[in-house]
Amino acid sequence: MTVRYRVLVADAIAPEGLAPLRSDPRFELLDRPGLSGPALAEAMVGVDAVLVRSATRITRDSLARADRLTVIGRAGVGVDTIDVDAATERGIAVLTAPAGNTISAAELTLALILALVRRVPAADRSMRAGQWDRKSFNGAELQGKTLGLLGAGRIGSEVARRARAFGMRVIAYDPFLTEERAQAIGLELAPLEAIIREGDIISVHVPLTDKTTGLLGEKELSMMKPTAFVVNVARGGVVDERALHRALTENRIAGAALDVFETEPLPADHELRSLANVVLTPHLGASTAEAQHSVALEIADAVRAALLEGDLSRAVNAPAIGGAEMRRLRPMMDLAQRLGKLASALVDGAVERAEVRYAGGSDQALRPLTVGAMMGALATAVGKTSINFVNALHVAESRGIRVDRVRSASHGDYAEYLELRLASGGGEARVGGALLAESHPRLVLIGEYRVDIVPTGTLVVITNRDVPGVIGRVGTILGDAGVNIGEYYQARLRAGGEALAAISVDGRLTTDVIASLQSIADVHDVRQAQLD
Repeated sequence: MTVRYRVLVADAIAPEGLAPLRSDPRFELLDRPGLSGPALAEAMVGVDAVLVRSATRITRDSLARADRLTVIGRAGVGVDTIDVDAATERGIAVLTAPAGNTISAAELTLALILALVRRVPAADRSMRAGQWDRKSFNGAELQGKTLGLLGAGRIGSEVARRARAFGMRVIAYDPFLTEERAQAIGLELAPLEAIIREGDIISVHVPLTDKTTGLLGEKELSMMKPTAFVVNVARGGVVDERALHRALTENRIAGAALDVFETEPLPADHELRSLANVVLTPHLGASTAEAQHSVALEIADAVRAALLEGDLSRAVNAPAIGGAEMRRLRPMMDLAQRLGKLASALVDGAVERAEVRYAGGSDQALRPLTVGAMMGALATAVGKTSINFVNALHVAESRGIRVDRVRSASHGDYAEYLELRLASGGGEARVGGALLAESHPRLVLIGEYRVDIVPTGTLVVITNRDVPGVIGRVGTILGDAGVNIGEYYQARLRAGGEALAAISVDGRLTTDVIASLQSIADVHDVRQAQLD
């Protein structure tokens, strides 16, 4: 059997994990770690795939001479070291290995929890200082305590399994997890506030998105038990570090353990370093021999399947269809994702059902547009780097979300029209969009209201009673906050009834501005969505 594919190994990847490629005579592996600049670009010539971890950066210039490259494999989950846009433009699939570090991250979470409740690091420091001070290190048992999970995906679910083995009660906040799925993995779903108030330990397992940035802030920390602990092995920025520092120094919570930080490496003079009731580790979630082996094996399998079978199920940028039809559909695909993001911001509770309706002339459009809509809808739940054209429907299914597709030949008002409905136990969100002149997307429907606004940037959606003065008060609050309005579209079903405003603004509104808008007497609800 002759070599068919040449694979450049451009980073230090666990060699035993590459066995699926090394043991197959159809593959030739070229070990060239540590390349950069022109040398890396030169090494790309004549290879079909390149494997990297986090040290090697794949830039646009790196790809300039990649004449055969069809796959970039990242032994890990993040793609911040890869120019995905440049790869996509060249038709190169970027694959990741999102599951390989699951167990290591889950076990580190338990290690940090035990270190906190039994005060292991402080006791170790005391012993190394020559002391024998047992009375200062009274701890607590995990048995009978409540673990509150913020996010119950792959890692959160594994943490839950291990916590139950310690006799803990596990409750979870995950808006994208259905009750049936939660029961299947042994979790009690609860609102965010209940998790915060009831948890003896609050453990973070969500991606860093617009919705999760500062998820544990001043307000949430003030609601916690004074005996409670915070653990974050997910992403820096989910926990507001300044608010956490205040809560710890004022003894409003018992302690915290952090493996991730807003700025990494953590500055030497960072205020958290000086606190005795904090355990800090330097982003060790995937730093085990087993995890490195697992991500290597996972990415090797993924690259092998991609090259031999065309399986791009691990791709973050693979289009659902290609060629001229994909180029024609690109504006509608972009619109579908924006509708998904908006609907996700408008619906309450875990999504149980999604329905995508397409009216237009393409026989191939409905499925990729459905995938695009679900990519947008799920982005805030699983992180935009973990959802793609290939896996979006699989992720929806794994979370118990039923996805229906409806095709009609035409829409009375538009040549190309797309509508998305997300349903949950808390109600339904309905949004619609259309293309004008084949390439100009417009948001044309929110709920029962007809609107006409460009779906870009930050969109604020307000429902209110249709009475004089509301628009003026909204504008005044936004103006006083220094928020510039790009478009303001007001719609109503009848005079004096319910009304809706769709407002495109420059930048995101702060929680204080949203609260001010919500406090207007005739305003019923305020939501914002980041559509870009």
